[in-house]
Amino acid sequence: MLIIPLQALPSQTLSVAVGPQDCSIAVYQKSTGLFLDLSAGGTPRVQGVLCHDRVLLVRQAYLGFIGDLCFIDTQGKTDPVYAGLGSRYLLAYLSPSDVAGLS
Repeated sequence: MLIIPLQALPSQTLSVAVGPQDCSIAVYQKSTGLFLDLSAGGTPRVQGVLCHDRVLLVRQAYLGFIGDLCFIDTQGKTDPVYAGLGSRYLLAYLSPSDVAGLS
């Protein structure tokens, strides 16, 4: 598992290498929750995914992303909000073996 560094901002985009993939991740707060867009290798993989605590964000192998992402609440079990990003709410990259261990 790799923690992807985020800042407590309502909207941010970052480039990060996870596993063998160069990714662009956008995280943004709306009135209905925190959302995530993910591109890998320049190809969009998921767009507008509502983020929940400890719920996989990609979920489907056919999307072509190796591994998965999820948010983890370090102080409870609430869904993430931007004010706690990088401290209370961590974005984690899970390798394929990490994901297999969840089954």
